Amino acid sequence: MTGKTNKNPQLEVFRVPLVNVINMEHELVLLSGRINWESVERDFSGYYSDMGRPAVPIRKMVGSMLLKQMYNLGDETFVERWIENPYWQYFCGETYFQYEQPFDPSEFVNFRKRIGTDGAQKLLKLSISLFDSREVQEKEVLIDTTVQEKNITFPTDSKLHKKIIEGCLQIADKEDIKLRQRYTRIVKQLMIDQRFREHPRRWKKANSAARKLKTIAGRLLRDVERKLDDIDKLSYYDERLWLYYRVLGQKRDDKNKIYSFHAPEVKCISKGKEHKKYEFGNKSCFA
Repeated sequence: MTGKTNKNPQLEVFRVPLVNVINMEHELVLLSGRINWESVERDFSGYYSDMGRPAVPIRKMVGSMLLKQMYNLGDETFVERWIENPYWQYFCGETYFQYEQPFDPSEFVNFRKRIGTDGAQKLLKLSISLFDSREVQEKEVLIDTTVQEKNITFPTDSKLHKKIIEGCLQIADKEDIKLRQRYTRIVKQLMIDQRFREHPRRWKKANSAARKLKTIAGRLLRDVERKLDDIDKLSYYDERLWLYYRVLGQKRDDKNKIYSFHAPEVKCISKGKEHKKYEFGNKSCFA
């Protein structure tokens, strides 16, 4: 049964009405005045039966649902704080300050079940209608960007070429392909030699090792491609091999480079940070 709200309460001698205590220019007071509560009660009265125990008044439940979402509170937390806040009580239709909880927190669950999806849509429509788009529109919008970094190792050409070599060996083992040469020990030594290329005494040897790694990666890739074609398995690995060829062919100044095989969408972004010259991930924008 629908709970009744006393719209014309009789004044009490020893109690002061909320309107004489609170600031009538407060945002919640003004917001409450913009809501047509009679229309709200008509809209939600259809979810109540004509028989049975009177339920919590519709204004109190709808007002509590709106406040709970506005302040991002749980059911029990809202009920506890409702006792402390005269503005919340006024918003929910109270005439005098209340010292007891408005209802049991489980009433929120019952109300949500009662109104269902259709009632939830009405609540959403009501909350949206409270704010005129012209009032919400800001004179100035601050926009910032950041980088959502991916969980990848710092990309280098040598690391990517080594991944190609490992991928080709993996395909060969899976398809029982006999390669001309596997280069296992050579690749291990070249990965050691290509380190510390910034050092004046090592850059020549390191660059030579990096070039050999790329050569071996291309040689293995072509060997695997030929032998996959012989056993009619090339189409199964087309996308993977295309990614390998793309990495081998990319140059220093190319755009849309591949920095990771498991996350090829990763971009290299420079934000001008002193401690981190380049970041690898996706750019995100916040307003």
